[in-house]
Amino acid sequence: MFGLGIGELLLIFGLLCLFFGPKKIPELAKGMGQAIKEFKNARKDDV
Repeated sequence: MFGLGIGELLLIFGLLCLFFGPKKIPELAKGMGQAIKEFKNARKDDV
């Protein structure tokens, strides 16, 4: 997955916890998921 190992993913997750707090992360993930879904739908409609 993008050349990232388990250690790098844990480091990124830890930094996210420090910056946003554990309660905010699910909201951020949901927003990212919706953005990706909209991008895929827009790309599918253009073709």
